[in-house]
Amino acid sequence: MNSLAQRSLAGWVGTRVPSAQVGRRALCELLKMMGASALPYQALEAAEAAGPLKITKIEAVRFRPDMKIQGIAPNWMWVRLTTDKGITGVGESYPGFEAHRGALKEIAPYVIGKDATQIERLWQDIFYRISYQPWGGADSRILTAINIAQWDILGKAAGLPVYRLLGGKAQEKLMVYNTMNGWPINGMREHTHPEQLAEFLLKRGIKGIKIYPYDRGPINAMARHGGTFITQAELKQSLEPIQRMRKAVGDEIEIALDLSSRWNLPCSQQIAHSLEPYGIMWLEDPMLADNLSAYTSLARETSIPICISERLATRFRYREMFEQHAVDVVMFDVTWCGGISEAKKIADMADTYKIPSAPHTGGGPILWFSSMHTATALTNFYIMESVYHLYNDVYPHFLKNVPVPVNGYVTPPESPGLGVELKEEALRSGDVTMETIAEL
Repeated sequence: MNSLAQRSLAGWVGTRVPSAQVGRRALCELLKMMGASALPYQALEAAEAAGPLKITKIEAVRFRPDMKIQGIAPNWMWVRLTTDKGITGVGESYPGFEAHRGALKEIAPYVIGKDATQIERLWQDIFYRISYQPWGGADSRILTAINIAQWDILGKAAGLPVYRLLGGKAQEKLMVYNTMNGWPINGMREHTHPEQLAEFLLKRGIKGIKIYPYDRGPINAMARHGGTFITQAELKQSLEPIQRMRKAVGDEIEIALDLSSRWNLPCSQQIAHSLEPYGIMWLEDPMLADNLSAYTSLARETSIPICISERLATRFRYREMFEQHAVDVVMFDVTWCGGISEAKKIADMADTYKIPSAPHTGGGPILWFSSMHTATALTNFYIMESVYHLYNDVYPHFLKNVPVPVNGYVTPPESPGLGVELKEEALRSGDVTMETIAEL
């Protein structure tokens, strides 16, 4: 501990404290009080106990591009880090492979040979280098994947699940809703079988569904006008799946609407006003989050909670959202926003505004695992996305131990790290291949 921190801590506890008596927990709490960004003391203690873990190998993990599972191609990329003590960690981003692979090749020289347990330091060093490119592209997503892999390594080195390193269980279990987004459930789609879908989910204890009536299905007003106009007839016709669900199951199911960031402000206002009688859980991403003042206007003018946005990267973009009072429910994607470290910071920042967090999970299995660990440690957790088709059909093709919701709730694995267990047959079959990007 440096002398400034030592003197500050002495002032905090009201006496002079010898360096040898100052633990990492006390230092971490002091840094928080001083406004510094720091890992939870559990992670700091685990990193200290593990000692340096030098990254000696970086691999890009690819999924066979021509493979489809019930019509869906796995469009994720994994980054695998191996350390000099034989501990490996895996991270993920999506969609696609080639752009991410190129970014990984450029970033790898700044990662190889570094200590995997220095999570904050490596994140900041990579972020500084990629800040010369616009945020949120392949460079940011590779930073994200590396960060997730580091948490996986630290958890394995400590013999603890990642959520324990993030501060422990703030949530005993995580309530989920189901996203449709073109993914059918046993052939049922939101526009053709809204009643059956609601009943199917409720029987499994899942009391929420997210649908896309404005850019999917027979009406698809977005395709007709490009998101710049919507007629009164289209507004009313788009309500049909919501009305049918409410008629079938009443208020037993929560309904969220995702507008895929396709609309302008007047259309977003019209859509929001038309939905107000139906008790909507939230209206998600009606516009691109490139003008938060427009979102502030929308939030003021509707009683429906506004949820944004998995498309934003880093806490710096979210800060502006909070300051402008542009959001009621904050959504982030752990494999897009900057990783587990950044997701936790975004959620903690949201909590200071009394805004809840609802992680986006419509990607690959590492996102599913990472989101569960992160959300378990959040005091402001709201509800988490799940996709029946992914955890039931797609993820089990590659993993042995996919967590599935039980009575509408899910929990992360208790095994060390993220707890991901890859099926060996996926490697033998060629469905999963690994390419060495850098090695010492």
